[in-house]
Amino acid sequence: MKPRIGRLVRGRDNLTVLARVQWCDSFLCRLRGLMFRRHLASDEGLLLVETYESRASSSIHMLFMAFPIAVIWIDESFHIVDTALAKPWRPAYVPRKPARYTLEAVPQVLDHLSIGDVVIFETISS
Repeated sequence: MKPRIGRLVRGRDNLTVLARVQWCDSFLCRLRGLMFRRHLASDEGLLLVETYESRASSSIHMLFMAFPIAVIWIDESFHIVDTALAKPWRPAYVPRKPARYTLEAVPQVLDHLSIGDVVIFETISS
């Protein structure tokens, strides 16, 4: 099955924050995440999709990661509920509020997205 790829847009001004975001809704995709990757392109991200909003299921770990990432937690209505700069080999990052989506991207994404922002995932291929 071909992966679903889209772009992530900031709702208030239609700014494309990331041009290539992989929609990651399978157990194996979420389990692997970005582990064992050596780098991430500046326009690339991974959107981990859970079946329901939760703090526990949307938490991440940074084991086997070689570089820091931006983590943006998003609720069911695509409002950003929390953000973090996640550092390699840390055991857990948990959002302050329940989230259904967890975006993993380069740290510079934190310069463009804030808690309370609305984001839009626009599918470009599937």
